[in-house]
Amino acid sequence: MHKLMASARKEFLLLIRDIGGIAILFIMPLVLIVTITLIQDSTFKTVSDAKIPILVVNNDHGNVSETILQGLEDSNAFEVNIKDTEEQAKDLVFKGKFQLAIIIPEDLSSGLAQKVAQNVDGIIAKFGIEDETESVTKPKIESKEVKLYFDPATQISFKNSVKNGIDKMVSKIETQSIYKAFQEQISDDASEVIFETENFITFTEILPKNNNKELIPNSVQHNVPAWTLFAIFFIIVPLSINMVKEKSQGTFVRLRTNPISYATVLGGKTLVYLVVCLIQFVLMLMVGVFLFPAIGLPTLDISGRLPLLFVVAIFAGLAAIGLGLLLGTVAKTQEQSAPFGATFVVILAALGGVWVPVFIMPKFMQTLSNISPMNWGLNAFYDVFLRHGSLLDILPEISLLFLFFLATTLIAIVYNEKKNTV
Repeated sequence: MHKLMASARKEFLLLIRDIGGIAILFIMPLVLIVTITLIQDSTFKTVSDAKIPILVVNNDHGNVSETILQGLEDSNAFEVNIKDTEEQAKDLVFKGKFQLAIIIPEDLSSGLAQKVAQNVDGIIAKFGIEDETESVTKPKIESKEVKLYFDPATQISFKNSVKNGIDKMVSKIETQSIYKAFQEQISDDASEVIFETENFITFTEILPKNNNKELIPNSVQHNVPAWTLFAIFFIIVPLSINMVKEKSQGTFVRLRTNPISYATVLGGKTLVYLVVCLIQFVLMLMVGVFLFPAIGLPTLDISGRLPLLFVVAIFAGLAAIGLGLLLGTVAKTQEQSAPFGATFVVILAALGGVWVPVFIMPKFMQTLSNISPMNWGLNAFYDVFLRHGSLLDILPEISLLFLFFLATTLIAIVYNEKKNTV
């Protein structure tokens, strides 16, 4: 134990001599998490909190176009701006001033009414409800086209959601028009209700509740664990660099002359850098709890979850340290350890779902993400933050993180022993 603590003290003294490195280690992750959360916060807000400005050119001025405009307003998703001409709206959208322009065609309301009336008259005549008059060739009613102009930089997912929403709105208008036409043909009493036009099938989202309060995930709950993991794993860069420095400066040779095993040396480094990981974690939580509300972001709710969060942070820190120990043991120069360590962390973050959710990745990448320790840590954090899991729920993830630490540390020890016996 004395040798382990002496090794840890040596590592601590080596670490605090690089004040600039320590500042980067703690400050940069905080700047990163604040920046990313501010950028992504709007995507997690309710639609009523962030309306998208769009343009509408209403060439119809009938009841159908009024229903479309009212539907756009009621959706609380859009801030509707009326323009006079299609060319004016198209020009503004293609210049990136607006994301969307909706062009409602002329005579949409009257055309729909004529088409519905024509179809209803035909059906009623077929069933003999009314006497068929002399065969008259009915004029062909041209279909109407609602034009959508999108900003070329608009994401496909946004385009699809808008198209689906407008298509649903128009289909509902057509259905109600058909019911209304049948009502007028069958009954002379306008107040009599024959057809119910309300949707028979509806859907509702059931959210988890705590004390009868719905638990709605927000940007803070997603970003704090994700970028905390990124910061924790980034310590493999200074850790591996310090190990390479020991080799190049002769410190490691002097250590080998002492009656101390390589495992003890690595144990000292593990203790010091695990404390660094936990300090990073605490700083991230403090930002979520105290700083985010002050700048208008949601507050990070950690009530009743702190012990489990620390458990996940400890095992995630161990996994990161194990990777750093292996890299520092294998690398021969700082030029090898620094670029490789930084790049490898970015790759693990991408695979682990820190940047892009795993479920939207290609199938091959989803399978590959299962080997990323960041993915294990992120799922464990989400189990605590979003799914309100227990220790039993996070046991598989923290077990994988601990096994990863043991495997990488063991490989580092075996590699070092073989290298020194050759």
